[in-house]
This record gives sequence, structure tokens and C-alpha cells, in this order.
Amino acid sequence: MSAPASSPRYKRILLKLSGEALMGEGKYGIHPPTLTRIASELKEVVQAGVEMAVVIGGGNIFRGVAGSTEGMDRASADYMGMLATCINSMALQDALEKQGCHTRVLSAIKMEQIAEPYIRRRAVRHLEKGRIVIFAAGTGNPYFTTDTAASLRAMEINAEVILKATKVDGVYNADPKKDPAARRYRTLTYMDVLQQNLNVMDSTAISLCMDNKLPIIVFDLTQRGNIAKAILGQLGDIGTLVGVGETAWA
Repeated sequence: MSAPASSPRYKRILLKLSGEALMGEGKYGIHPPTLTRIASELKEVVQAGVEMAVVIGGGNIFRGVAGSTEGMDRASADYMGMLATCINSMALQDALEKQGCHTRVLSAIKMEQIAEPYIRRRAVRHLEKGRIVIFAAGTGNPYFTTDTAASLRAMEINAEVILKATKVDGVYNADPKKDPAARRYRTLTYMDVLQQNLNVMDSTAISLCMDNKLPIIVFDLTQRGNIAKAILGQLGDIGTLVGVGETAWA
């Protein structure tokens, strides 16, 4: 697939990837072909003139909440999860650079040998120069998820939208894999997401987006070309828009 021919709807976006998105069909770790596919799609988006930032989770390697439920100190478990996001960030950087993309990893935890420290103005400058910026280590604080980190960083860099990549084509009122009668939303309000406890992002992240009127597009990453469709505003059958409008079914 070549770069989108139409004009992108958004100039600067933040893509939120779960760690599980890098596993492919595996149960743990990083699946190189999946990583290469994601990197090639990001390259196409950047070639279309979009400034791209990325936040990656670490659930494919270690999940802090899971560790804390097994008796581990929550703060220590969360810091371990942050280190997992750094591993994923370095893997994505490598895949992007093999595609010829200029990339920078900015970490909320200082790791001078492998990543730049997160400085907002530096991040914005990298974006203005056409570099893909990968934000690692979440917010740098325990008890906050990478969803919240994505919302926070999106606000700081003045992103126009958050693209939340999932394995399903949007937000449903029930699990579509378990309930054949589940219906997909075309649009959702922030308040409905919170009140119905829909599994979009955690409540802190949703509240932050609501307070700052930052739209969220929840879409299916597993189908090639969907990132480009999302930035062109061609949601169709690929996702759900969460924002300030009205809730409507697809």
C-alpha cells in the first residue's frame, strides 16, 4: 500500500499501541513480522505529512497490575512494567529505522545510553522535523497506566487525536467474541464510556481527554491500512470515535 492519496484529516496524532499488539498470534514477547508490518504502516502515514508520536504498553513482557496481584509491591511492579515499555519502544525504533524512518525514543525514566530524557519542547521539535517520536516508560510514575501516559503526552504535544489500536473494529456494548448480539458504536461520548464502564481506556485517561476535548479513535490494528484510514477520517467499519458529539450505533 502506498501513502494515502487524500489529504489527512489530522496533522499531528498520537498512536497508543498495547504491548499485546506486538505479539502477533503469540502468547508472549515480540513477533518480528508483526512489528515490521506496523512499522511499514507508520512510515506510510508519516510520508503522507502526518506528525506521529507513539506510546507503547508493556503487557507482552510484564504487566505491573498482574504482578501486584501476585503479592509484589505495586510500585515495584509498575516500574518493571515501565522497563518493559522501553524494550518495546527500542524494538519499534529498530523496525522503523530499518524502514528508513527517522525515530527518537524519549523516556520518562532517565536511561541516557538507550533513550533521550523526555522533554516536551524537544519532543515537539522532533515532530516538527518529521521524526517519529516514541514515548517510553509511561508517565514515569507508578499507579498510572500507559493509557494515561498516552492522554498526557497527547495533550503536552498538542496532538489532534489519539488513535487507540486494538484487535477489534471499535467499541461494542458487549464482548463481540462472546455475544453474537453485541452492537458496535459508531460514535461515543466520553461520559457514556465512563458511565457504562466500556473498555476503551482507563477512567483517568478518559477523564483527561474529556476535560481537554481530545478525541479518541478506537480501531482495528490487525487489518493493514487501517491506520491510514483512521487519519483520513474514513472510520467506516474499522472503528469508533469517542468525543464530544452524540452516541450513535454503527
